[in-house]
Amino acid sequence: MLLRHLITALLVFIGSAMLGCASTTPVVAKNPYPALHDHLFPSYASFPIETEEEVFALEEDAQLFVDEAVFESGGKTTNVKGLISSIFDHSEMGLLYRSNANSVASETFYNRSANCLSLSIMTYAMAQHAGYDATFYEVDIPEYWTRRDGFSFLNGHVNLTINVPKDPLVTNIGPSSADVDFDPQMIRTHFPRVPVTKRLVLSMFYNNKGADALIANSYTRAYSYFRAAAVLSPELQQSWVNLGVLYRMVDAFEAAEQSYQFALNLDENNLTAWDNLSILYYHQGLFDKSAQIKAKVEAQRKENPFYHFILGEQALDEGELADALEHFQRALRLDNTRHEVFFGLAKVYYEIGDISNAERYIKRAIQLAPNSQDENRYMSKLSTIALNY
Repeated sequence: MLLRHLITALLVFIGSAMLGCASTTPVVAKNPYPALHDHLFPSYASFPIETEEEVFALEEDAQLFVDEAVFESGGKTTNVKGLISSIFDHSEMGLLYRSNANSVASETFYNRSANCLSLSIMTYAMAQHAGYDATFYEVDIPEYWTRRDGFSFLNGHVNLTINVPKDPLVTNIGPSSADVDFDPQMIRTHFPRVPVTKRLVLSMFYNNKGADALIANSYTRAYSYFRAAAVLSPELQQSWVNLGVLYRMVDAFEAAEQSYQFALNLDENNLTAWDNLSILYYHQGLFDKSAQIKAKVEAQRKENPFYHFILGEQALDEGELADALEHFQRALRLDNTRHEVFFGLAKVYYEIGDISNAERYIKRAIQLAPNSQDENRYMSKLSTIALNY
């Protein structure tokens, strides 16, 4: 089965997901890279891009929240754990995970929802306000896809470490450093991670906003964001891949190939770039070239449970229930701990009328759900099944 568009979106989950500072909107008059094609979207500059200051700014209420969570005894003691606990504590901020919550720090605070990237951005801003040192990290997780509005998203992951600087005038309560992550399993699993700059994180934010615009069919806005990400951090491969997807969707095939090749020049092992290049060749009728690339990519992905999971999701979208069942079962054999796979199996069995198996697998998904949102979503589906049968 041919994979559909793979949009490399960073969600922390990025949260990202699918990680020196620019102080102004990164828009330039001339194309600094051949893979940028402003003539295809001549009005792109009319779509404003948030500046770094706007992305990381905290309004007065958020600053007060930090002060109350961190400082005690008139500012003579500080508590980094108090800040993190307040962010996640339902009686305080009660922040909830939402994969498509690509928001600036102030919006994240007021909306009380975030993905891993927007969580990291807001927490970084709060740490800075408290006088702490903060470092972004990009986590090297296995390829992991999710589905949204008919697109497949390859997710990255970003998290944050906060350190309390030594100050002889301030007493620190508790640990002097703490990791912040929406998924504690990421920390416990000890996936490799590398520090990344604030500039690169800002580019990731632009990339995510571009993906949001693309799936909303706002192609010029998407170009504006992808372009901003690419200009600010040309080393960010997913921006070039996403530009290629965008170009292909407006039938600019040569530009799409150029953009994919740009990403591959940065990393010749970028499977997402190769996969999208295969899709491009398929649309151009270059079936042999497409198949050769596809075979190479599949050979490297065949032992990845999420590869089979996303193929199952796509087959389910297309009504190919037998194919969907086969892929989900293969994913389950490779990893029997993923709630998404059990939910996928539940959906297939529901569609074919096997209600007993549908209930069995959705109950297992509930047991494995990593957060209350997913657990509640699965329980709602289970209740719907029970009411209808």
